[in-house]
Amino acid sequence: MRIDKFLWCIRFYKTRALATEECKKNRIWMGDNALKPSKEVNIGEIYTIKKNQIEYKIEVLQIPSNRLGAKLVSLYSKDLTDTEQIEKLKTRNQEQNYYRQKGLGRPTKKDRRDLEDYISSDSPNGEEE
Repeated sequence: MRIDKFLWCIRFYKTRALATEECKKNRIWMGDNALKPSKEVNIGEIYTIKKNQIEYKIEVLQIPSNRLGAKLVSLYSKDLTDTEQIEKLKTRNQEQNYYRQKGLGRPTKKDRRDLEDYISSDSPNGEEE
């Protein structure tokens, strides 16, 4: 099985096209060698994948015949990612959540008007500056 198809099958990438692009951008390695999307996967090989500024390491346990359900992924691959990399990801996510809560998005027109009313009521003369 090709490496791009394998990464798609174990749900590491959402689409096979994304997996192929990542291979072409030299973000997937085996040892010190960047891999092409057509590289054949063998059992026992360890791949390093750079995704979201984190270097994941995955060992191939079995080769799936097609895309897997999320619960079955652990039967086909083993995550060997360093704990340092996982902590780095958690820290980054916490920094982003501190700045703005997920899902809030842009303020609505009503929110903006309420904010403008609040700001204008704080000025000493009651007038906008």
